[in-house]
Amino acid sequence: MTPLPFRLASIAAVLAFAGCATSTGTAPASPLKKPELDQIAAQQQGRVPASFAAFLAQVAQDRPALAPLAQRVQRREALTDAESLQAARLLGLHNRLSNQAGVIDATARMVALPTVRGSMPPHEDPQIIAFGQLLGRMATDFGLQYRNVDNRVFEVRLAGSGGEEFGILTHADVVPVVASEWVLEDGTRLDPFKLTRVGGPAGDLLYGRGSIDDKGSIATVLYAMKAVKDSGLPLARTIRLMVDTTEETGGDAIRYYQQRTQLPQYNIVLDSRYPAVVAEKGTGALRAGFAVGLARPAAAGAATITALAGAASANAIPQTATARLQAADPAALASRLKAAATAFVQQYTAQGKFAIEVAPRADGVDIKVTGTSAHGSRPEEGVNPLPRLALFLQTAGVPLADNGYAQATRYIADLFGLDYLGNRMGLAYADSFMGPLTASPTLVRENAGKVEVTANVRMPRGNTPEALSAATQARVRAWGAANGIAVEVAHTQGNWMARDPKGAWLATLLNIFGDTTGLPAAPVSTAGSTTAKQMPNAINFGPAMPGKKYTAHNANEFKEVADLDADMQMFTEMLLRIGNLPQMQ
Repeated sequence: MTPLPFRLASIAAVLAFAGCATSTGTAPASPLKKPELDQIAAQQQGRVPASFAAFLAQVAQDRPALAPLAQRVQRREALTDAESLQAARLLGLHNRLSNQAGVIDATARMVALPTVRGSMPPHEDPQIIAFGQLLGRMATDFGLQYRNVDNRVFEVRLAGSGGEEFGILTHADVVPVVASEWVLEDGTRLDPFKLTRVGGPAGDLLYGRGSIDDKGSIATVLYAMKAVKDSGLPLARTIRLMVDTTEETGGDAIRYYQQRTQLPQYNIVLDSRYPAVVAEKGTGALRAGFAVGLARPAAAGAATITALAGAASANAIPQTATARLQAADPAALASRLKAAATAFVQQYTAQGKFAIEVAPRADGVDIKVTGTSAHGSRPEEGVNPLPRLALFLQTAGVPLADNGYAQATRYIADLFGLDYLGNRMGLAYADSFMGPLTASPTLVRENAGKVEVTANVRMPRGNTPEALSAATQARVRAWGAANGIAVEVAHTQGNWMARDPKGAWLATLLNIFGDTTGLPAAPVSTAGSTTAKQMPNAINFGPAMPGKKYTAHNANEFKEVADLDADMQMFTEMLLRIGNLPQMQ
């Protein structure tokens, strides 16, 4: 079989080949890594040619070892394995230096579309339809093929020379926002649906819903596809970008798509973290419902909870949680709660910084607990205000009328408290690679005469959805029976996923990440649950960097510009190298 003209071998083979002589008799340059890439980036700032060939020639003036590669690319000659790796890496750098402003502008246009699931089906939603139109215009402008699959999934293709293709999967929908929570520490108020660039000690940040989950990645991979196309470098496999529209709310769009379209056999999902994710926990929702009305007559002097709120969606740790109480003597209630709040914060602040505000009203008080928002899969990165509010209401020394809201706060305080590992429910366990079970109460809403509390559950390897669901429901029912509380309970639980952590394409992704960032590169697991579970041979590759808080689903969601640059470089290299592997496994 004749080798592909631009194929890339396994990482070991490429590195071994790098020590050999090329046909010109000149020792090839070693594969560029982070220090050299950063140095070239600094040297080329402000003078980057539009064409990749011209950029290579310019870089080669400072690095003569790259001259043979620059000449071969200029003459469109076949490249060796080592040269192919180098070309892919330098194309990523060229894209990063040339198109950062374009990626940020495209991200801003995407963020401006509030693609939050509402009352109408997403495929009929004007915002989703507008997103597809925006994607179609960009694809056409970039010379790429575009296909709209009934406003469920949007496809963009870059054709390769062979019959194989591989998939890139992202999503256009975003989780809801609580706009009042989008406030920076200096008091600056942000519009969640306007990309706002803020520079400062924390870095150069792009704030906006979807900036990291997943609209920034969509813009970045589109420009990477454009860079590959414009470079003229050979590409064996067709690249199919698939943009899902219901990832945050159950994934029915991708199931619709699967029924009508053959999926690529290998897929890379841009919806989690680096270096490369080969295992995911299963996501679940544990719902407990309590009748809104009074279970028994209220005692004299009792306060009545009339409203309770947490996150805007079940898969987010909220930034704030609120309760509204009514009482015959609002002033006395406010005074008592303020005193109790001071002591409560002092008692529990060691477990995470939070604040309690008690605001008097004409007929009662409003209570607001402010914590730290986080992705629902990563409760350890946040400080959940909802269980703190529930525990405060149960321990403040104020008698509460026994209605559905009071029962809901008691349920949260008793079965969750400030623990998110399932200890209070007797369900705690952990997997050595995937980590622990987590269960966090997040969403409270009134639905069909019930106060409904939803806990976000993330299940690692070591259990089954059926067994975990049965155990949680039995525990909640036992709690209700022991306390004389009528509780309706249901638990829907998805399964965990674990891929075989080997193969040439995984090794390639790890090499790209390690050499670009200088960070350790080994397969990892995630508590997040993505559409990788629905795709054959799917691995997540970014965009969250290791060691940093993942701001998806957070108030003040942001993307670091420095990380965006790294994405631009790595995604571009990924498309070429994966697109030209002789074999994926």
